[in-house]
Amino acid sequence: MSDLLKKGFYVGLGAALSGKEKAEKMLDELVKRGDVSPSQAREMFKEFAEKGQEKDAEWNEQGKAKMKERVKDLGFVTKDEYEILEARVVRLEKLLKDEGQPPMGT
Repeated sequence: MSDLLKKGFYVGLGAALSGKEKAEKMLDELVKRGDVSPSQAREMFKEFAEKGQEKDAEWNEQGKAKMKERVKDLGFVTKDEYEILEARVVRLEKLLKDEGQPPMGT
């Protein structure tokens, strides 16, 4: 993994842990003040975590889409496109061989 990706990963992980700690602290304060019961606090934390996971999945999908777009803009082919082209070459080489002609590149 590149150094930049590692640093980005660690920043994201640190932010997630910091956010979790802050949420726990806030909910503990609400329980101490009597604003919510411990079971309500657990439920709220569960909801926060679920929403965080949903947002993370959404951002991951958006990130993948942007990366694919940038790769395509740079002129690279996708794995699927490569495999389709590779299969076509194999079929064409087989057709040439069946017709008794030497394969291309030899």
